[in-house]
Amino acid sequence: MGIEAKDFSLDLDLLAYSGIVFSPEQRAALQTSLVILKEQYKFKTIHLWGKILGITEDYYIIQGRQKNELQDRQFLYSSDCINWNMLTPASDDAKELSPQCQGRFTGDPSHDFDVTKYTVSNEDTEEENVEEYKSQLREEERLAATLWKIEQDAIIIPRGSYVLQPNGNVERNRTFEGLTIIESGKLSNYFHFREPISLQQKSLIHRATLDKSLHFLDTIDEDVPKGWSVQYERGSGLVQIRSLKWPGMAFFHIPETNRYGSLYCGIGEENKDLPFML
Repeated sequence: MGIEAKDFSLDLDLLAYSGIVFSPEQRAALQTSLVILKEQYKFKTIHLWGKILGITEDYYIIQGRQKNELQDRQFLYSSDCINWNMLTPASDDAKELSPQCQGRFTGDPSHDFDVTKYTVSNEDTEEENVEEYKSQLREEERLAATLWKIEQDAIIIPRGSYVLQPNGNVERNRTFEGLTIIESGKLSNYFHFREPISLQQKSLIHRATLDKSLHFLDTIDEDVPKGWSVQYERGSGLVQIRSLKWPGMAFFHIPETNRYGSLYCGIGEENKDLPFML
């Protein structure tokens, strides 16, 4: 999701409740970059997506979107909040190899990670043969694959905040006025902001009962394992939802307003112990 340029300072202040803090210099440079990059690349909307913490340098991530905000997305990254590089979308190979990478991001996009890949074959025999071979993955490719995976698992929006238009485009709902205080505490009122997976597996009868313009994504309360924590701050004036699967992903919503957003600030590693913690 990210936070948009128009609400940049206010949203960053709200995310401080989750421990995500940027220096005044970083805030100023990022705000300027959002305005320049939106114009340069002709994005419909532009968002600060987050920060991947590296050993020597961090990666600041901006995401631009075109008309269909669900599909037309482009990442840019920078280590100084001023000079930005377009990130090539992750290949299938990078998506497969990225979880096998050992160690943290270094901060050098050209760094190569050694990866061991295993293939299972049982050609001509009843016994399975496991073959392993060494491969390498460049850090820039690993970064693209990691951002893709975080988007699949942990980018969320409130119910009703986006609409599916008759032409198939997914766009911001300009009439969205926020969830009520009670609604905002329920995971069933939040959607994964990516192509639906479990919704397609529901029965036709169930899908026929849904408002297709508003309920066209997967709700997060059906995630297996359940990977979210919900907290109210400032009385009940602010809802914070954190991902337990991707520590560092924080979402906020001010109930009964159209203010919401999210930001990731972490080392880019999934919590693989989650199933054993619940």
